[in-house]
Amino acid sequence: APPPAPRQARRRPPTDSTRVGPFYIFNSMVNYQLDAAFAALADATRRAILARLAEGDASVGDLAAPFDMSLPAVSKHLKLLERAGLIRRERDGRVRRCRLDPDRLRAAAAWLEHQRRAWEDRFYALDGD
Repeated sequence: APPPAPRQARRRPPTDSTRVGPFYIFNSMVNYQLDAAFAALADATRRAILARLAEGDASVGDLAAPFDMSLPAVSKHLKLLERAGLIRRERDGRVRRCRLDPDRLRAAAAWLEHQRRAWEDRFYALDGD
């Protein structure tokens, strides 16, 4: 009789990965995306722009109106939000319209929720009850 096949060891995920449901996401990609999202959210002007876009699409001029800054300055904020994956800009004739892209916000919220649960578990473990 042939020798028994060697038992396969359970594959461990790489140490630089995060488990999300049944999948592992490499932290280098996740960290870059989270870093970009949180860096974009770190500025009050950009948070205000996102709050406005949560109400619906808007032109660059409409987004710039409430701020005491030049249109090029607002455009720089929009470029950073776009690079972070938080908004999309589209050309509608001569007008550039912006739209909220909530997928990256959901990813950041999921990461925060994971961290919150982990810290709560640690806190309750300290309680010992």
